Amino acid sequence: MTGGHYIGDDCAMPTPEIKICGIREPGSLDAAIRARAAFAGFVFFPRSPRNVTTAEAAALSARAQGRIARVGLFVDADDAMLGEAVAAARLDVLQLHGKETPERAAQLRARFGIPVWKALSVASETDVARADSYAGAVDRVLFDAKTPAGTLPGGMGLSFDWKLVANWKGPVAWGLAGGLTPDNVAQALDLTAAPLVDTSSGVESAPGVKDDDLIAAFCRAVQAR
Repeated sequence: MTGGHYIGDDCAMPTPEIKICGIREPGSLDAAIRARAAFAGFVFFPRSPRNVTTAEAAALSARAQGRIARVGLFVDADDAMLGEAVAAARLDVLQLHGKETPERAAQLRARFGIPVWKALSVASETDVARADSYAGAVDRVLFDAKTPAGTLPGGMGLSFDWKLVANWKGPVAWGLAGGLTPDNVAQALDLTAAPLVDTSSGVESAPGVKDDDLIAAFCRAVQAR
């Protein structure tokens, strides 16, 4: 899955792909599948309220098998942790959400043989321009909101100025994250034409607690465009 893109001036943009991140419960996974999300995200970061153990991820992965693609989110993880998670959860994608360099991303892509996504924190045009350096090293960049120093690197419900990535056409596939909710995702897509949207806290009733109705509403808002 590589995301939607423009094929020609006369063609409408395909429906953006949807990733529901931070899934911890079987019911939330089922809700994402029912709503026709393309990706389920499992967070492997102990400081996050959405963290899952490898055993929990393995059980969710077995339930997801053949129904939705499985993305593992990591923050500056070492090879041992990555290898354990990839094997246990049979991950389809690695999402890097720390300070991983293009060289590190390319190394992991080669080692594990699955697509690698890199989340980039955005607050300015300079942050967006960093995506160019990941061309050839990753399969997708995710433009996410920059969070305050000392806080979690994502999943805090913060957004950035979407005009910074409006109709972005860089050298690598991309997606939009950061503060997306059922109420604002259509506006975000109208402005950016993002081929993929990624939500986590935007479909929760409390930190780490997914809401099935919000998951359904988010996906409907995307698919109705």
